[in-house]
Amino acid sequence: MKNAWMRAVQRLETDYLSRMGMSLPLLALALVTLADLSAGRDHYLTPGIIVAPPLAAITVTWKRTLFICVLGATVQAALSPYDGITHIRNHDVLVGQLISYCLVSLFSVYIAWRRETGAKAFSAITSVAEAAQHALMRPPAPRVGTIRLAVRYVSAADAAQIGGDLYAVLDTPHGVRALIGDVRGKGLAAVQTSAVVLGAFREAAYDEGGLDTVAARVDTSVARHVDTGDFITALFAQFDKPDSVELLHYGHVAPLRVSRDGTVETLEPVDPWVPLGLADMVGAGGAVRESPAPPTGPGAPGARAVSGPVPGTAPASGTGPGPYPVASPESAPAPAHEFAAGGPPRSAAADVAALAARGPSPWRVPLLPGDILVLCTDGVIEARNPRDNTFYPLAQRVGPLVAGCGHDLDSAVERVYADLLEHAGGSLSDDVVLLLLAPIPRPLPTHPQDPPLY
Repeated sequence: MKNAWMRAVQRLETDYLSRMGMSLPLLALALVTLADLSAGRDHYLTPGIIVAPPLAAITVTWKRTLFICVLGATVQAALSPYDGITHIRNHDVLVGQLISYCLVSLFSVYIAWRRETGAKAFSAITSVAEAAQHALMRPPAPRVGTIRLAVRYVSAADAAQIGGDLYAVLDTPHGVRALIGDVRGKGLAAVQTSAVVLGAFREAAYDEGGLDTVAARVDTSVARHVDTGDFITALFAQFDKPDSVELLHYGHVAPLRVSRDGTVETLEPVDPWVPLGLADMVGAGGAVRESPAPPTGPGAPGARAVSGPVPGTAPASGTGPGPYPVASPESAPAPAHEFAAGGPPRSAAADVAALAARGPSPWRVPLLPGDILVLCTDGVIEARNPRDNTFYPLAQRVGPLVAGCGHDLDSAVERVYADLLEHAGGSLSDDVVLLLLAPIPRPLPTHPQDPPLY
């Protein structure tokens, strides 16, 4: 929103100044001339002409500014005899006035030249930047394959159209595949990471048969080309069947499914996973990465007891609510000091190895006619209300805003964004992506009429 407001103000200023053009400095010359003539010979108002060159410097080119300077000097020379300034006793006044006018004129021409060349350079840089941003984050068509979609992308960075959030929707031989993600950090570093992720996804989405192998290739590319410690939360989606969607979770915001009547369901991942770029915390092939000089003993500095189950592992006994199973004492991970002292126990090491080797598992969600899949980044759900400091309740608000929109997903996503902006007090502090996806209903099969019986 801030970027759009800045661009609107800049366009307004540019259009206003271009319309004024030569009118402003010429009007200044005319007003000073009329005032001097109306005041009579006893009042010397000609020095007021000195305001014309600076006005020209901010409205017209340097050549036209030079013309205004020459014209002002001519008017000043013409009015001096009328005011009696050419008399010998006023010679010093006239010389001082002309010197001041010449200095201001030269400075005004220089300012106009710098402004003109700077504007041309800025225009060229802006064109290149916009082309690069468009190439990186290509706006999708309203329909991609068998999917209708609408997206709202807002960058929190000044004078930028893209930031650390990313998305892509591609029509591939394996169905329509979508990606939404959020890069850790902001600025150019986040944009560079986004380029790595999007480039890898656009290649792998066409080549790989499974959604999990697509994500694995993207994760490998992140490990190769992104600095250690940076990560990307991501959610992969694949529409390969008309009545369902396959999802794959990498630490991202859970998607929402909005039915035709406005019912909203949060699609919590069955097998949650760490973000892209963090899988190397456990070594390749399931080997546990060793830390140099680890602390020993339960009370040693840096020792931390790890409690809770390992995500995605099947427990030996018992089940629990949510995506995380309840681990039995045999399968529960050992505290960190036990790892440091004598290495991981065999059962825990086997669990970690299996976890690292297989990666997350996709899960399939049914979609009924009229259902809409809502994907977003954390900039949406973490937008705070300035009055009560509450987060934006997307799951509670999106149903009435999206339900019944029919084929007009663009209006639906704009309603959600407007509601988000109102909740946040008119400005957002983080990048935002809102992506609405809806399968196109398949036409009913038509049966040829039976031939008439004779």
